[in-house]
Amino acid sequence: MNYNLFDFLTLLGSLGLFLYGMKIMSEGIQKVAGEKLRGILSAMTSTRFMGVLTGFLVTSIVQSSSATTVMVVSFVNAGLLSLTQSIGVIMGANIGTTITAWLISLLGFKVKMAIISIPIIGIGFPMLFSKKDKWNSFGEFLIGFGLLFIGLDFLKSSVPDLQNSPELFASLQSLTQHGFLSTLIFVGIGTLLTIILQSSSAAMALTLVMCNNGWIPFEAGAAIVLGENIGTTVTANLAALIGNIHAKRAALAHTLFNLIGVAWMLVLFQVVLSLVNNYLLNAGSNSPYSDPASIPVALAIFHSTFNIANTFFLVWFVKWIEKTVIKLLPTKNAEDEKFHLEYIPSGLMNTPELNLIEAQKEMKQFVDITHRMFNFIPELMIEKDTKKFDDLLARIEKYENITDQMEIELASFLVKVASNEVSTETSMAIRGLLRASSNLEKIGDICYHMSLSINKKREEKEGFTPVQTKHLEHLFDLINSAFLAMKVNVNRDEGNIDLMDAISLEDQINKLRDKIRDEHFASIEKGEYSIKPGLYYNHIYSSSEKIADHILNVSEAISGKNIE
Repeated sequence: MNYNLFDFLTLLGSLGLFLYGMKIMSEGIQKVAGEKLRGILSAMTSTRFMGVLTGFLVTSIVQSSSATTVMVVSFVNAGLLSLTQSIGVIMGANIGTTITAWLISLLGFKVKMAIISIPIIGIGFPMLFSKKDKWNSFGEFLIGFGLLFIGLDFLKSSVPDLQNSPELFASLQSLTQHGFLSTLIFVGIGTLLTIILQSSSAAMALTLVMCNNGWIPFEAGAAIVLGENIGTTVTANLAALIGNIHAKRAALAHTLFNLIGVAWMLVLFQVVLSLVNNYLLNAGSNSPYSDPASIPVALAIFHSTFNIANTFFLVWFVKWIEKTVIKLLPTKNAEDEKFHLEYIPSGLMNTPELNLIEAQKEMKQFVDITHRMFNFIPELMIEKDTKKFDDLLARIEKYENITDQMEIELASFLVKVASNEVSTETSMAIRGLLRASSNLEKIGDICYHMSLSINKKREEKEGFTPVQTKHLEHLFDLINSAFLAMKVNVNRDEGNIDLMDAISLEDQINKLRDKIRDEHFASIEKGEYSIKPGLYYNHIYSSSEKIADHILNVSEAISGKNIE
């Protein structure tokens, strides 16, 4: 067999074209179904069975179980999903990934898709120039669909012809002569193949090509498919490395689920293969044991049977899986139990809509942090104990650094999301989040400078009059109400945001600020108190009004409106 470097690069390029087609097709359909994805994700908060259905639907749409499980790990890390809910979604994702095997085995081997792939791309290409996002995205889907099958066709023709190379063919066939050990060897090959390619879809395509060409028998192909189910868990575990303890547990639950499934399937391996063989014979097809052309469909049946049966069996043991992973990954300290994104550590997912949901979750946390930071200011003003005062001052400085970092990390994440092709609606939402993030960071800056003024006032032993203190307390109460109104808006969908309360509160704060300012200047003119404490008083009430402005700006930003 004369198989040179050029042939190898052709094989590699064919695989690359297949993967690129899968990526483009996946991203296109995700954009088309973006809003529907949000509706599907809301089902995750329901029962474990709804979680299974959710995992199946999302994976069927995005055509990647790895993308779904990475998303699940990310959502558990963010506190959007509990561990129990995540296990159900992961189970459903395993069923959803079988769609790829059917797509390849039925169309890639039974139909000459490469012949019509170019016309399909021809239909999709003009859609790229449409001004409507839906048509544009559907064009991407059609182009990706065409490229996927062109890549598969190249892949089938570029693999080495082992039949005409007796030595290599014999060495590969020798791996099938060791009984159960051979099965374990091919499970290992499937696991390694998926880890290297980072795609169970690509690994499945290669497996189907090898079996269709007669390289390996039906049993070996089925064992490789089992190994691919183990290998696909690696992506989620890598995503969880930088997540919190809950994310790591979700990834481990995925691994445990697949390992248990592979273990019991190995026990019943020959029985299940015989059932698949008998089904095909009864359906009028040739036996996959004797006809390599029958193996792709047989493997698709085996893959679906395995994942459906494994889910049906283990869905009743979700609580046991949860307890097991908690026992294997116990909480080391209280910090582990906090749900936080740590400035969105899980990286970008393929779906802009899902990235947006994760960013919105981080935004809610950002709002909570700035509100908590603001409430340190009234505490600081009345604190008499020096140690407690210094601790509060240090906490405010720490929070100011956190708000700075959160804005940087969130902005960086959103810019990466926007650098991909996104819909007009998603683009507007990204701009709104960027603007809201900037305003929240400014609130942090203002609070920090207010704390410095209060500290300086304390060092100089200056105090406020009872009237000044009462005015500031009233002002702080209104700002707290404004924060609460902002939180309500941040937790609503863009179309349901009502700015009336936010505008009303900001108007009340402005009027109170004007009243305080007028009384303040009048008191100075009358000589009721000295200039120095008056300057600190002026800085605090003026800064408080600026915070109210930024609070309203946040509500405006996420609503997509500008109020003059």
